[in-house]
Amino acid sequence: MSEFDLSNGIFGELDRLHREMTNLFSGFPTSIRSSRPGAFPPINIGTTDDSVEIVAFAPGMDAKAFDVTIDKGLLTISGERRRASEEARDTRSYAQERFTGTFRRAIELPTHVDPNDVKARYANGCLSISIGKRESSRPRAISVQ
Repeated sequence: MSEFDLSNGIFGELDRLHREMTNLFSGFPTSIRSSRPGAFPPINIGTTDDSVEIVAFAPGMDAKAFDVTIDKGLLTISGERRRASEEARDTRSYAQERFTGTFRRAIELPTHVDPNDVKARYANGCLSISIGKRESSRPRAISVQ
């Protein structure tokens, strides 16, 4: 017997296929800027009138552990998160939720940012990066005569 039940018609089968495909891909990103689940560090990206703001959440790291670069419109955050010193080296893990190891996150920047106007600061487990917008792209008031 066929896996397809055509007694409900072709539209019933298309509906079933659509539901199965939706279930299959429900865990995947919904936009091109989304990343895979569990990517480290998780990031938030926002904008103000004057800048693009990026916050990477990386608690337990040192500011010197980050390497932040901008090249050809791509912001790259990379580094290494080491084991906490209190973790025993000979412990065999059976569950681990805290990421350790090297990481690299790349973010495509809008064309209207100024790569020469970048500020980065690490405080309270958050790496905050502010990239200024070019003057020509900032909102401005136009007086009507």
